[in-house]
Amino acid sequence: MSTLILSTSQWQTIRAELHTEHPKSVFMLTHKMRLVLGFTARNHSEWISKPDGGYSEQSIRLDFYNERKYTMFLLKFSEYMKGDQ
Repeated sequence: MSTLILSTSQWQTIRAELHTEHPKSVFMLTHKMRLVLGFTARNHSEWISKPDGGYSEQSIRLDFYNERKYTMFLLKFSEYMKGDQ
C-alpha cells in the first residue's frame, strides 16, 4: 500500500477533475472508491510545534491499494502536485 500526501487545495483540484470522469456515487462509498479509483481518501490533521506556539495543518492522504492505479494517478495528476494550486 502506498500513501500520497496532498494539500487540501491540490485535492480539491484533482477531485474536481475526477468528478468529470466518475459519478458522485464513486466518492460517497469508500469501498466503491477503492474498487474504481484504487484508493481511499482521508483527512489528516497534524500539529506543528513552533517556539511561539503552534498550529494545526490539514492535509489529505490518499491510501492506494492498487499499484497500477497509483502509477496512472501519478502520471495523470503530477502537474497538480508540483506546487500548491
